[in-house]
Amino acid sequence: MLKSIQDRLSSITVPIRKISAEEAAQERQKNHGLIIDVREPAEAENAPTPGTVNIPRGVLEMQMLEKEKDASRPLYIHCASGVRAQLAAEQLALMGYENVTVLTCDIPKIQKALS
Repeated sequence: MLKSIQDRLSSITVPIRKISAEEAAQERQKNHGLIIDVREPAEAENAPTPGTVNIPRGVLEMQMLEKEKDASRPLYIHCASGVRAQLAAEQLALMGYENVTVLTCDIPKIQKALS
């Protein structure tokens, strides 16, 4: 049976923490977490988010271990709408990353919070 995006998001079994960009920016000052932008490179180039690492959702699992080997480092994931970020967070948790959070706001709010 095919699943809609909403059904797919509802079927995520690992707990995914969700916070605003402002909260992530405050936390990152203390914990030196890594903010990952899972949008496509053209999207990230057209609307950059300061201080983030762009790893497109389609290659996240293949590139993540090169970017971060510490399973306990806080990871903050964002995209344009939150859908790819939630799917990415699920995969990172399944890979063994222990502290994965999704930013729940739009790009302008993320840009403002991280500036």
